[in-house]
Amino acid sequence: MHGLSVSFLNMSDQTPERAPLHVIRHPLQGYSESVLEQEMIVTALLNKQAKDTMIFTEHLPVYTLGTSAGSADVISREVDGEKIDVCKTGRGGEATYHGPGQLVCYVIVDISNEQDLHRHVWRLEEMIIRTLADFGIEAERNKRGIGVWVGGKKIAAVGVRCCKWVTFHGIALNINPNMRHFQGIITCGMADRPVVSMQGLGVDAEREAVEAKILVHADELFGASPDL
Repeated sequence: MHGLSVSFLNMSDQTPERAPLHVIRHPLQGYSESVLEQEMIVTALLNKQAKDTMIFTEHLPVYTLGTSAGSADVISREVDGEKIDVCKTGRGGEATYHGPGQLVCYVIVDISNEQDLHRHVWRLEEMIIRTLADFGIEAERNKRGIGVWVGGKKIAAVGVRCCKWVTFHGIALNINPNMRHFQGIITCGMADRPVVSMQGLGVDAEREAVEAKILVHADELFGASPDL
């Protein structure tokens, strides 16, 4: 997941007071099913019938093609004998992989008061940077592209879409996915596929523990305690 090409390194965390984030958790979910769920929440938010929402999920193995991706970004739909689906999607960016062991955080929020998508993306990155710090991993932004990086390798990819200033899609953090699956695509437009996971950095973390830290930092950055 990779979208939007500008990151702001020195933004303030100050945000207008928000209602609590509504949190949804799925153990495993098909990608198309997830997009449909997000679109339903976007519609509800636009009609003032839903709260700002964070969805935690993992996906069945899938390559997703953002608005800047082309068919050439998919090298192979089969890795180690396992066939991987390919889905086009309306988020920004190029090609990425989702699969079990990768925690996806979809943040569906109304930013009409700010109308600043760059700031929203900065918050998504910052949320993961602070979370990784809690696990002893020093992460950062990188001039190669949007997302979260460790030692020149991407550990979390960002891709967002905005509809009338309601944002959706979000950020995907590699906890312990099958990293060989990234070999089937030109990841985020980078032929050298510089990707890494928490496990690959020697950190064994349970999804529940990572979620708990993310929610703490979502509170700090999005300005409201999660509605659990």
